[in-house]
Amino acid sequence: MLIVSSMKRWMYRGGRPHGLARLLNRISAAQYRAGFLVPRTWVTLEVPGRRTGRTVSCPLVLVRYQGCEYLVSMLGNDANWVANVRAAAGDAVVSHRHRERIHLSEVPVEERPPILRLYLAKAPGARPHIPVDRRAPIAAFAAIAADYPVFLVTRLGSPGP
Repeated sequence: MLIVSSMKRWMYRGGRPHGLARLLNRISAAQYRAGFLVPRTWVTLEVPGRRTGRTVSCPLVLVRYQGCEYLVSMLGNDANWVANVRAAAGDAVVSHRHRERIHLSEVPVEERPPILRLYLAKAPGARPHIPVDRRAPIAAFAAIAADYPVFLVTRLGSPGP
């Protein structure tokens, strides 16, 4: 497990996905979009690029907490998809077997700790990137909550043609 964690940190050194991580993300995004051999909570987020306007796809894990759905950035505030979502005023599309328009609203820092804890329990690939053990007390998550954006997902329906 230590080798796998080290490899994942290496693929995202500097907080950005490098060549191998980008390739694996493209493959994962296609797999998550198709819903092929993955849980329903593994989705592909599609958002316009803030510079080019072209659609950027990113594989993510959707977390359900107290009847709501959330997306979490395992790479923190500097993740490309986070900047694109903020530039798009929260408007995006999520895919898992079908595409659906969504609106993402950033969750206040003080509400993030239990969501972050649940996220680590559901997204094993994120564990090497978040410096808290998934079984740590909520106070440990409160200490890092400002560094890891959490977005509330509001589903808006089919994106149309």
